[in-house]
Amino acid sequence: MGVRGLQGFVGSTCPHICTVVNFKELAEHHRSKYPGCTPTIVVDAMCCLRYWYTPESWICGGQWREYFSALRDFVKTFTAVGIKLIFFFDGMVEQDKRDEWVKRRLKNNREISRIFHYIKSHKEQPGRNMFFIPSGLAVFTRFALKTLGQETLCSLQEADYEVASYGLQHNCLGILGEDTDYLIYDTCPYFSISELCLESLDTIMLCREKLCESLGLCVADLPLLACLLGNDIIPEGMFESFRYKCLSSYTSVKENFDKKGNIVLAVSDHISKVLHLYQGEKKLEELLPLGPNRALFYKGMASYLLPGQKSPWFFQKPKSVITLDKQVVSMSSDPESRQEVPMCTDPESRQEVPMCTDPESRQEVPMCTDPESRQEVPMCTDPESRQEVPMCTDPESRQEVPMGTDPESRQEVPMCTGPESRQEVLMWTDSESRQEIIMYTGHESKQEVPVCTDPISKQEDSMCTHPEINQKLPVATDSEFKLMCTNPEIKQEDSANVGLEIKQQVTMVSDTEILKVARAHHVQAESYLVYNIMSSGEIECSNTLEDELDQALPSQAFIYRPIRQRVYSLLLENCQDVASTCPAVKEWFVYPGNPLRHPDLVRPLQMTVPGGTPSLKTLWLNQEPEIQVRRLDTLLACFNLSSSREELQAVESPFQALCCLLIYLFVQVDTLCLEDLHAFIAQALCLQGKSTSQLVNLQPDYINSRAVQLGSLLVRGLTTLVLVNSACGFPWKMSDFMPWNVFDGKLFHQKYLQSEKGYAVEVLLEQNRSRLTKFHNLKAVVCKACMKENRRITGRVHWGSHHAGRWGRQGSGSHRTGSGYSRSGQGQPWRDQGPGSRQYEHDQWRRY
Repeated sequence: MGVRGLQGFVGSTCPHICTVVNFKELAEHHRSKYPGCTPTIVVDAMCCLRYWYTPESWICGGQWREYFSALRDFVKTFTAVGIKLIFFFDGMVEQDKRDEWVKRRLKNNREISRIFHYIKSHKEQPGRNMFFIPSGLAVFTRFALKTLGQETLCSLQEADYEVASYGLQHNCLGILGEDTDYLIYDTCPYFSISELCLESLDTIMLCREKLCESLGLCVADLPLLACLLGNDIIPEGMFESFRYKCLSSYTSVKENFDKKGNIVLAVSDHISKVLHLYQGEKKLEELLPLGPNRALFYKGMASYLLPGQKSPWFFQKPKSVITLDKQVVSMSSDPESRQEVPMCTDPESRQEVPMCTDPESRQEVPMCTDPESRQEVPMCTDPESRQEVPMCTDPESRQEVPMGTDPESRQEVPMCTGPESRQEVLMWTDSESRQEIIMYTGHESKQEVPVCTDPISKQEDSMCTHPEINQKLPVATDSEFKLMCTNPEIKQEDSANVGLEIKQQVTMVSDTEILKVARAHHVQAESYLVYNIMSSGEIECSNTLEDELDQALPSQAFIYRPIRQRVYSLLLENCQDVASTCPAVKEWFVYPGNPLRHPDLVRPLQMTVPGGTPSLKTLWLNQEPEIQVRRLDTLLACFNLSSSREELQAVESPFQALCCLLIYLFVQVDTLCLEDLHAFIAQALCLQGKSTSQLVNLQPDYINSRAVQLGSLLVRGLTTLVLVNSACGFPWKMSDFMPWNVFDGKLFHQKYLQSEKGYAVEVLLEQNRSRLTKFHNLKAVVCKACMKENRRITGRVHWGSHHAGRWGRQGSGSHRTGSGYSRSGQGQPWRDQGPGSRQYEHDQWRRY
């Protein structure tokens, strides 16, 4: 995470940039300097999860009561000294960082394999050196902090950018996290969470100014240094040969410096003594071996520029009539669209020329004025020739048609227009970077402008960028809110002319009112994955503690997929009639055997809701009391449990949601037995009477690998409940399936071991008679609902040999076959169900 080698360099070579500070003293100084302003710390929550998770046990599925208590203590400590905390969570993975995300997930898979090997060998939890955060920790931490009354926000892009931007714009006391990118951003001070002593509120402040002093650089040089060293956008190997050339010419190498430290010093020396000589005179591609990675490099540089900032390293000579003159110099407001349009200056006419932004390539497109019609005509710039390409208007369709130039004939070639989306799309390939560049025009195109939300003012900031440097600048907008998702399969080439390609856009969701509601819930961290599905049609789920060698238990990614497919059908409302024509949702779900080279393409699955599937406007916006019944009907339909509505309605809170989840699990997975059900119910009932201290002192006799998997499986089911409840308009209270209310890892492990040994139910319930009645009621609800699906839950002694590796059921539960699972014969070993880009829909499961 962050800049490659920089953390080690700071620790070993430049420890003087780390200063011990005290938050209480800093807060007092801030209040005296800014009277009436509350000292605020922006917290990168994703960096803090390991610090916050202090419970000793982590292998059994999570000690959620203990964790919630630790979070409460953390918040109280800062509140007591008058410091306000703002928590940011990653809301999505940016495409530029997907490769790095995949790399880390695959590394986690190897760590998980070692964990299970250790468990089977020693029957105990591994040491903290093998610590792996419990499944769902990031998701449930959001809700825990909100329960504690904290302002919690979910990002619309990479969280570190929004954290740095918020800290700068709101004059915050500093940023609390563990990411060297915060040394690169020109923002407020950066404090280390790993060095924080909560009792004294002492920690380490990493000073970027002192870093620059040590390296002979200025703060504006740090983004360049970060990209040359490698970060989450620029692969470390891209400039490896360049770094070693710098190292070979660096004459001040000291023997006590480590190799990586020498590289940081050598690259910094090259920037200060060589590149600075040509700053402002030559482009970076003339000074560095960018080659085909030019566009990616500029993108990496620009990722560190916060709204309103500029880089002295971005330079462009005026080669055509319209130039950006290195920087957008003014803003104008379009009164009709209420969208600010960045203006660049024509150096010859001295007139300001409005710019429009390509939302995918993030390039700005100059607008010139047609002297006859006096209408603005968008201009797109050829990255090679730097010439503007005019957009002509089709007199019949009244749509603008881009004009591409054939390099052979030098003639302008009109480009096609997508008839359905009413959007002109011009696409060509940059011969240097080999990257596709797509230009969009047309006022009524259903294309989202990338936005960054100010969580305080709730204003949307469109990120307008320099066509070459991709520099982000704020432009307020609230006019167009129609989102597009590119279908990678629909692509055709214009072979008659210059090899230009036309990409037809597929609209995921076009209802702007619903999208704004989804977006608001997302930003306020009140939902999970809903906005991602509706906007980009792409979601991800990180690693789960699953044993790749255990063929009897399926991965949670497969078990809960039918639920997600029904949710897709609900959220993508135009897909409810004919699921086969609906675009697939891209799922980046980690499971054993999935190399993550491509996402799984998963199509929506139609569901049956009594009375018909209600619209999202009905579920989300209608406040009539009777609509709550429709919300619950829709939620149960997502689990395909409409027939068990009456039984579930009779269950008291918070066990209603848990029973729903258990019914679904036992219907789906044949290898779950009666002893498992007893353990799940007994731990939930006993948890209600346990204090946090009692749970801390609880110690299972030993660790069982199957129980470890079941604990993680149930927690992933609780995150799935969060998704479904959000999509259906919150028919249930979120607190009913927060794990600190219904699940404890060690307690479940204890009950599992007891149940496996054949202990009586009374022993599982700790001889509590009141729990015994509830236990039998909950068990009856689950068993009765399963019998409706021809699923009889039996004890382990009744198992036949066919249970060894089979998990799909055959019979009347046709919904399971409809979800895409092949259940013929003895079923298929789930580990062999193919990863990658295969599309998952009806009867599409095949052996990989």
